[in-house]
Order: sequence, then structure tokens, then C-alpha cells
Amino acid sequence: MDFDESSVKVATQEFVAVVLAGFGTNLIPLTSNHGDEPCPKALLPIANRPMLDYPLSWLEGSRIRDVLLICPAPQKAAISHYLHSDSSASSFPSLRIDLQIYDETVESGQGTCDVLRQIANRIKQDFVVIPCDFVPPPSFNLTAVLDKFRTESTYDGSIATACFFEAPKPDKNTVTEEWGMLPPPLPIVWDNKTGTLLHVDTPDDFDQHNEDLQLTMSLLTSYPRAMLSTSFQDAHVYVCRRSVLDALQEKSDIESLREEFIPWLCEIQYSTSKRAKYGAILNPPSNATTQNLALQHSTLHTTLPKHPHHLAPPSTEDVRTAASSPLDPEPAEFHDVSFRVGIILHRATQGFAARANTLQTYLDVNRHCLTQTTYSLPTDSESRALIDTKAQISSDSMVGHTTKVGERTSIKKSVIGKHCIIGKMVKVVGCVVLDHCVIADGAKLDGCILGKNTKIGAKAELSKCVTQAGYEVEGGESFKNEKLDVSDWTVPDDTSEEDDNAQSDVGDDSA
Repeated sequence: MDFDESSVKVATQEFVAVVLAGFGTNLIPLTSNHGDEPCPKALLPIANRPMLDYPLSWLEGSRIRDVLLICPAPQKAAISHYLHSDSSASSFPSLRIDLQIYDETVESGQGTCDVLRQIANRIKQDFVVIPCDFVPPPSFNLTAVLDKFRTESTYDGSIATACFFEAPKPDKNTVTEEWGMLPPPLPIVWDNKTGTLLHVDTPDDFDQHNEDLQLTMSLLTSYPRAMLSTSFQDAHVYVCRRSVLDALQEKSDIESLREEFIPWLCEIQYSTSKRAKYGAILNPPSNATTQNLALQHSTLHTTLPKHPHHLAPPSTEDVRTAASSPLDPEPAEFHDVSFRVGIILHRATQGFAARANTLQTYLDVNRHCLTQTTYSLPTDSESRALIDTKAQISSDSMVGHTTKVGERTSIKKSVIGKHCIIGKMVKVVGCVVLDHCVIADGAKLDGCILGKNTKIGAKAELSKCVTQAGYEVEGGESFKNEKLDVSDWTVPDDTSEEDDNAQSDVGDDSA
């Protein structure tokens, strides 16, 4: 049977996903340039898979098809090359990824809100914001987040749904303060009965009030049983109505989505003045008209009783009674729009979730992934032949493709990247070694992260160090708790050379 292609209509997607890939300044020196080549944060490997793979896989499982991937202009070539590679194309066949750039430098520090304003004209429907560094567990399904948003935005006019996860407490022995202090845990306030996010403390609030938490009486009056916790971290995953972007355009002074805009958005649901000022923007009259029209044409005409947005939905008996009443001569009225921000809390007991947005969490995520695999060595004969039979590689380690491992080398609880060369009698414990690294004979590494193309000399010792791509450690050198930057040893001392030349000239004149 022949079908007329002109009659086939492409269904409009319900959501568009916005994946944000920034410079990753908190991951310096891993994300520092390798010469003139950038080291995009989104392509840093986690368990030998690019970080970007994890949120993209999460999106594909939710059946979202349209993805706007936003990255800084200098990283476009590297990320585009990966997206068009065979490995990426086969991993996400159903995603339509539109790579967009924004003009930013590491020094300018453009906020996430500024980026969203730049691409607002490309977003025509409700949208999902996801960071490139979020690693969700298999038990945390994005569909559950979308379903909560669908239900609540239709039922009472909620405007967004945010995700928070409970991160496991880090072991004191593994935290390296020299890599940068971990951000302090900030409290959030929510209503457990309705699943409503009420307040998010910001770094500015923490600086101003220290340990004091400032809550308004309107919040406590509307939600007298609100809950408070500092155990949850913001996943930076938000499902929003399209009108939220219009409100963002009005608040042009806000830069950070997580630290400024979401806390401000929470206040609208219990602030009378903000509802009066921004209510028409967040809930345009056109939306209400469309919903009323749909209700009039519905096969079940109900007049839902009005109720405060902090109470539970009407019972089945209430709906049945309303449905049995005669049709009203006036169009049915919707109850008041709540402007709520819903919340989904993912607890640690439900599976390990994390954002690899600091050096410490990046190392922790890699280590966790090792516990989910079983002795991950290359399967092809060519790569296996490069691993010496006398090398000792623990079952909770991972070795990448075409990596050479010398005899009597010991690798424990570590991720070794692709195309690396590891010499004889090397000891690697609890490390993440990126691609193309060289570790000479007798070197010892403990709790380190090596950027790609790092070279470690013979019998060098590193403990809890991070290296920039291309860094070279001389043989016999020893470092502990340091960030090793290429600029430390590549900048030539031109002044000393000029002085030497000058002295040489003076000597010639005297002669």
C-alpha cells in the first residue's frame, strides 16, 4: 500500500530539553586548555564514558526527542566532533540534538539565566533544563519527574518542578581541601503533603544570616507543616512551563538559575504582591481560555470545588457529586492558579546520584561507577595482549582500549583511560587516569586525577594530586595534595636569558 508522504504530519513534541555544558571552572585544571585545544567539561570521562552520555541517556529513556545542547563557542568543534562520531550516533539514535553556542570566556562568567535568555526564541513549548554533569541512578526515571509536572501543571497551574537528591556524606579521609572547599550545605524548605518547594537558601542568604533562616509569615501560614533539611543538593534539573521564560526576561538582573531564579520563583506562590505583578506573565489569559474551552467540550463536565492550593486535591466523592450536577449555564471555572513549584526528592537509599561539578565529586562518581561493574577489561584480543600477564588488576578497576600495562604493575580501584602506557612495577590506587597518559616504571599514584596526555616520570610519587592535560612530572619528583598546572613549568624565564646575554656582551666588550 502506498502512502502519500504529504499527508504524514510530524507530531509536535511536548517538551524540549536544554542541556547546559559550561566551562567547568570548578574542575580546573582538568578543564584547562591543552595548548590551543580546549578540554570541554562535557567530554570529561566518567568510567571511560564522556560525562555528556549520562544526561543524554536519561533523556532518551524519557522519550524526549528534541535537545538543545548549549556550550561555549570555543568548545563547539570538539563537542560537535563527538556528537557526529560513530559511538555517539549509535548510543542516542532517537535524539535530535541541536548544538548551540554562546559567547563567553572563562573570565566573563556568563550566568545560566543569561544563556537561557539568548536561546529563548528557540523554545516554543514547555522545557526541561538538565546540566551535563548530572549522573542519575537507574532507579531515578526522568519520566516520573515529567509526569508530576504534567499532572500538577494541568490540575492546579503549577509552573515548574525541581529535582533534589540526597548525596551520601563523604569520607573525611577522602576529602582534599587543597582541591577547593566543598560548598556548604544550604537548607531547603518544602511541603511534604503536596510536594511543593517553598524556599531555597542561597549563598547570599547564607552570607547575610549565617545560621539563621529567614522565612516569611505568608509561607508559614500557607504551609504550617513545612519541612526543613540541609541533606539535599540541587540536581539543577527543572521542568518548566514556557511562560517561565517570559518571567525570566522580566527579571533581567538575575544571572544564576539555581542560586537566584528558582528561589525567586518559589516566592510567587505565597507572595501576594509578586502574584499580582507576574501572574499574568506566568499564566497568560490565552492559557486559561484554552483550558476552559477544553473543559466545555469534555465528556465529563465537572465543577471542581475551589480549595486552597496547599490542601489535598478533592476526593473521588467530590468529583462524582460535581459530575452528577446539571450543566451550568456559565462556562465552568477553574480553581485558582497555584503558581506552585513542585519538588521531587531522590534519597540516597534509592540509588547513588551526583553532580560531577567539583574535583572531589568527579572522583567520587568515577569510584562509584567502579562498584557497579565487574572487572572491566578490554574484550578485544589486541588490547588484552597489551596487558602483561604478571600485572595485578583488581576486579573493581577499569582499563580502557589499547592501553599497555607492564609486568608487576598493580592497579586497584582505579579507572585507566584509553591509549595509555603504564610501565613496570607501577602502583596505582584509587585514581582516575584520562586518555593518552604515560606512567613510567616504578611510579606510585594514590588518589590522583591525571588529565589527558599527562606524563609521570620513573619512580615519581603523587598523592591526591590533579594534573592539567599535558603536564609532565620529572622522574623521582614527589607531590602531595596539589593541583599541577602546565603554566608552572612551561613559562620560560626570559628575564634570566636576557641577563645572561647582556653579561656575555659586556664580557666581549671588555675583552
